[in-house]
Amino acid sequence: MAQRVGTRTPPQRHGNLSTKQVAPTVARGGAPDWREAAPAVRRGPLSDSPPGEFDPSHGLREHLLLVKCRAVISLQARAGSPTEACTTKRGYWLMGQRASLTEVDVRGPDGRPPGLDGSAPDGGEGEGEEEEEEDERGGEESVNSDEYYDTDLEDEEVALESPEKTSYLKACEALHVVPASHYLRHMKDAELNMMHRGLGPQGTRALAVPLATNTSILRLNLRDNAMEGLGGAAIAKMLTENIYIAEVDVSNNNLGDHGASAFGGMLEETGYLKSLNLSENGFTNVAAKPLGQALVVNSELLHLDLSRNALGERSGHILGYSLSENTRLRSLSLAWNSIRGRGAVMLANGLAANMFLKSVDLSSNGFGKEAAAALGQALKDNYVLEELNVSNNLIHTEGAIHFATGLKVNRTIKSLNISRNPIQNAGCYGILKSIRDNPDSAIEDLDFSGIPVSQDFEDLHARVKGIHSALTVHHGGRFGTLKAFP
Repeated sequence: MAQRVGTRTPPQRHGNLSTKQVAPTVARGGAPDWREAAPAVRRGPLSDSPPGEFDPSHGLREHLLLVKCRAVISLQARAGSPTEACTTKRGYWLMGQRASLTEVDVRGPDGRPPGLDGSAPDGGEGEGEEEEEEDERGGEESVNSDEYYDTDLEDEEVALESPEKTSYLKACEALHVVPASHYLRHMKDAELNMMHRGLGPQGTRALAVPLATNTSILRLNLRDNAMEGLGGAAIAKMLTENIYIAEVDVSNNNLGDHGASAFGGMLEETGYLKSLNLSENGFTNVAAKPLGQALVVNSELLHLDLSRNALGERSGHILGYSLSENTRLRSLSLAWNSIRGRGAVMLANGLAANMFLKSVDLSSNGFGKEAAAALGQALKDNYVLEELNVSNNLIHTEGAIHFATGLKVNRTIKSLNISRNPIQNAGCYGILKSIRDNPDSAIEDLDFSGIPVSQDFEDLHARVKGIHSALTVHHGGRFGTLKAFP
């Protein structure tokens, strides 16, 4: 067994690479040791394996090349040819940088790989004549080809985080908020539902950063996140930059008048949003001005929900004018506000002048007699409106008669909800009679819920069904009868 004589010197660093200097060793018989010719490349910070053994930090490909190099040099030693170079193909990460790929180079002094018969030990030719020999062999594969050392190992792909995710995480870090994992999981969906997530003002500001450049989300639901005016302003600003989001729900967020001003400015500036839900946000008459101005200018918004706010009589004046000028809105909800008196009348007049709205919800406002008369006139003049909800509005029998007058000539209304108003049986009977007298009526749903009716009303209903077979009537039951309890 050969005895090796040699000593190791401590590792030395040259620039960014570290190599181990190995002193030459000589085996018995004068044959040089294969490790002297193979370059000793440091495999990693924890690797001290000898070059002949498999080191996991190297990778299987380089280990196989080193073994091949060792076999070649052994043949060279038997033939008495000195070894000049033996390098390996490296494609792994080295000292934080990608090492360049170099081919296996096993050559003698004359440029030909020495062997027992003067040719390369594996049957290949010298590197200098490689191209000529390939032509003569008809394109035979070279020993230096990557395919020759097929180990089924591929360079590992580096997973890169999306810029959107990176910007969100940075924004969260800057604002000292915890990132919403739900957003990270669904930021590529067409619909993002973030309702009841408790984002708060700062969390909403952080979320607005990646949303500004998001191209996947089309519908955004941020209901009930306590974003307040600060967070609302951030979402409004984001919507001026994002041209893909078409539907937004920011209801129940306590946006206040500051948030209303921000969204009003956004609606004046952008033309991409189609649907906006601003209900339950504490808007007062102050909020009506920026929102009303936006409705005059904006030509793209189709659906607007301002229900369950504190909009009062002054708001009715402003929004009434806006409706008369708006040419795009298709549905509007002002339910559960405090629009009454002259404000309600002005709103009804604006509705009469609007030739684009198809659905209007004015329930729970307190319109009263005067506004009911204005709405009756609107039913005469408007030939576009299809759905009208005026339930719970303190409309009395006299007001119901005004509705009946309008319905006698109206050809477009399909659904009328006048439930929970003190119109009594007489008001219900008058409205139903006007429908009977209008053969062109399009009415399909008539709601008198909460209002008891008489047998005369029931008989009239039966006759009207013979004319308008699609008509469905709801009421509060027939008075003078007792309901049987189970």
